[in-house]
Amino acid sequence: MKYYKILVIAGLLSFICNGLSAQGRSIDKAYKTFESGEYYKAIDYFKESYDRVTDKNEKNRIVFHIGECYRKTNQPDKAALWYSKAIKKNYNDPVIFFHYANMLKMIGEYEEAKLQFKAYKELMPEDKRADDGIASCDEAVEWMKFPSGYTVEEHKFINSKPDDYSPAFAREDYRVLYFTSTREETTGKDETGVSGQGFSDIFETTLDRKGKWSTPIPLSDAINTEYDEGTPALNRDFTRLYYTQCQVRDKKSTGCAILVSELKNNEWQKAKSLDIADDSIVVAHPAISADELTLYFVSDMAGSMTGTDGKASKDIWMATRKSINDDFGDPVNLGEPVNTLGDEVFPYVHPDGSFYFSSNGHRGMGGYDIFKAIPDDAGNWQIENMRYPINSSADDFGICFEAEREAGFFSSSRKGKGDDIYMFLLPPLKFSITGIIKNEKTNQPLPGASVKSIGSDGLTLETTSGNDGSFKFVLKPSTDYIFLAKKDGFLQGKERETTKAKEKSTDFTTEIYLSPIDKPITVENIFFDFASAELRPESMVALDKLVETLNDNPTITIELSSHTDFRGNDDFNMDLSQQRAQAVVNYLIMKEISANRLVAKGYGESQPKQVDLRDHEAYPFLPEGQVLTEQYINTISDTDLQEVAHFLNRRTEFKVLSTNYSGN
Repeated sequence: MKYYKILVIAGLLSFICNGLSAQGRSIDKAYKTFESGEYYKAIDYFKESYDRVTDKNEKNRIVFHIGECYRKTNQPDKAALWYSKAIKKNYNDPVIFFHYANMLKMIGEYEEAKLQFKAYKELMPEDKRADDGIASCDEAVEWMKFPSGYTVEEHKFINSKPDDYSPAFAREDYRVLYFTSTREETTGKDETGVSGQGFSDIFETTLDRKGKWSTPIPLSDAINTEYDEGTPALNRDFTRLYYTQCQVRDKKSTGCAILVSELKNNEWQKAKSLDIADDSIVVAHPAISADELTLYFVSDMAGSMTGTDGKASKDIWMATRKSINDDFGDPVNLGEPVNTLGDEVFPYVHPDGSFYFSSNGHRGMGGYDIFKAIPDDAGNWQIENMRYPINSSADDFGICFEAEREAGFFSSSRKGKGDDIYMFLLPPLKFSITGIIKNEKTNQPLPGASVKSIGSDGLTLETTSGNDGSFKFVLKPSTDYIFLAKKDGFLQGKERETTKAKEKSTDFTTEIYLSPIDKPITVENIFFDFASAELRPESMVALDKLVETLNDNPTITIELSSHTDFRGNDDFNMDLSQQRAQAVVNYLIMKEISANRLVAKGYGESQPKQVDLRDHEAYPFLPEGQVLTEQYINTISDTDLQEVAHFLNRRTEFKVLSTNYSGN
């Protein structure tokens, strides 16, 4: 019996030791595959190891790494699921909240993402990425609510189930497009352990006269090989092709290089490496300046910025040369503010010289966003997010533009089924203004008024208001406008509008009021201290408008009158009103209005106000046409309403005395 138990125990120990050894080998293989960057392959290894591991902490660590694998293979929905599992199991690394938040952003769950960024901030209050993450969620919601003027449409003619990305125009008429694809027609037939997809090649498609793109075909074997080729960039005259090639031997990457090929007799020649760096170093995503003397590219070589995980981030670098026949010099990191602790990839030089790139380090909508960089007068980069709908909650990258208009192509994973190519266009901005000319006293439309549109571009147009008093002008972008209206028997009126800084097409509306010259015109908002003829500062705005009216109507002379309510001594009120009228005239003279055009007259309480339509609309208890005499006001029982009537009587007015002043 004792012997039997010893055998059983020995057998159990052997089984346990062998099991632990198998566990160790399995989990080691998973972590080694992960560290080598083969995240797609590592997923299965981690899942296999999970069932064999008994230690709870190790199980939780595996769950976290499965989430990491899905994140690094651009599967945010699955990554978010596994991160949430690890959080529920109390995974103890704060970074999980940051990664979880970013995955939620990528699937458009902005409110939940904000909560996870806040959870990360509580644990890591000094990491500004938490605040950026919270702010970016709010910005994304705002951008989607108020999108930019771009229209975006999937390029269904050329997209396939595998990845299609990084488009580039290959002919000056923009009817030939190169792009990168992992579709079945590629030359290399192996799969990469990084993404689980086949190797990529560069494909070509052509737009026919009917507006249909041809079935994509791969470029010749001078460009495409059994390795990874992609991210094409062409020079200004489309005679040189720069692209990335990543070689793999024995299923292990040996680095990526930038190659260049020349077009001769309408065929691409055998490409050669630019030898930017050692063969074992990754240099990719080329972009070439118009003069071909500056090459931009992406690398995590020594000198790249260090991310928060302690590893080198992917940065944008540049190399220069003195002539096209020279080799490029030593690479220089583009530095901040273009590069961040995150990754910056897919640079692009616009034909107008502006610079574009994608980043997950700058504040964005989720994943990689496309950014525009413009150097200011001091040579410093100003970074601008392209916003929605160019950007989305997913990865957006690899943009290219036509030279003459804001149109082109870019790549996006926004449909959640890999990378696809999208067309974009910024339609020309269209502006117009529709207005109505109205009688300032009656608020009724004025037909037959002459209306001028005067633009800051020097263009003046003229029209006549219709039977309903309406007029309309088509406006130009980035232009200031003044609209002048006049009609016999009325003072000239005007309004202003601008299309400057307007990012969307807009139909403006306006109303221009013309004051009849046969009736007194109240100058609103003229204020004096009690029993004083000294103008209060807040009166200056209204008086400056009166100055503008007199300048717009240079042939009129006016009587400037001041009126009081009936309270107080008659002689005092008459004297006070005369002083107040003169104070206004003095202000106008100070503003260079000729004294010969101005007469000051105080009327005291002798000319009570007659209620007009606008007064009635503002104070409905006062009947239109009613004269606000002392007798009438005393019939109003409510003291507050009485005070309104007194307020209307205390007024400053002007009336036109003549319309033929010549300045003599």
